[in-house]
Amino acid sequence: MTRFFAKAVDISSGLIMLSAEDTAHMRSLRLRPTELFVVCDGKRSDYVCRLAQRDGGTVAEIVETRPSLGEPTIECSVYVAFAKGDRLDFAVQKSVELGAHRIVLFPSERCVSVPSDMTKKTARLQRIALETAKQCGRGRVPGVAAIRSFEAAVKRAAGAGLPLFLYEEEEELRLKQALEQWTPSNGCESPVDGEGKEAGNTVSVMAGPEGGFEPSEAESAKTAGMVAVSLGPRILRCETAPVAALAAIMFHTGNI
Repeated sequence: MTRFFAKAVDISSGLIMLSAEDTAHMRSLRLRPTELFVVCDGKRSDYVCRLAQRDGGTVAEIVETRPSLGEPTIECSVYVAFAKGDRLDFAVQKSVELGAHRIVLFPSERCVSVPSDMTKKTARLQRIALETAKQCGRGRVPGVAAIRSFEAAVKRAAGAGLPLFLYEEEEELRLKQALEQWTPSNGCESPVDGEGKEAGNTVSVMAGPEGGFEPSEAESAKTAGMVAVSLGPRILRCETAPVAALAAIMFHTGNI
């Protein structure tokens, strides 16, 4: 079924107020009053609906309420260094498909391109995240944000229960080993991340730009508590590495 997202405040008394954009989209799809579609509240609840007319406007009439099934059991934040061209588009789209909780952009020493207007860049990528979440059946829309310094990004990423730093020069520890050694906490004594949530069962993945991380950046990340891991003998592109790591994490935690 076609999927849309709505704010919780727009859902009441068995009806959902549709945005002008979604209403226009429905018209382009030529949905009939008898056809069913799904509206998600972004908080892991799905509403099976049909079109109805109320007070002269088009609304969604709730037929059935059920939990969203598209959300993984683990919260994984993906940190992606700024890259040129459409590489960030790919990284955001595929990260959302695989179940990323959020995507965070950050600058690094070897970044080829850093946008002067981060607000415009993140707004565009947030739109990609929204459209992808609709298409792949997510129960929420992952947020896309930008951090203005590498140090700030590391500090935030290090707050996860398993903070992974993808580093091509790492020779001792591979991603598979790091995941096998990780024991998620039960949440009783876990540290708290930047959003006030218990971090014991969260994962962060930090991937570098086109030229990889500087050795000094890797040392800084390790000092902050991040775990440097290798993705194997092949050098992956900057947009491929975080997606490959996320897929491995989702497989390891039973979400694929």
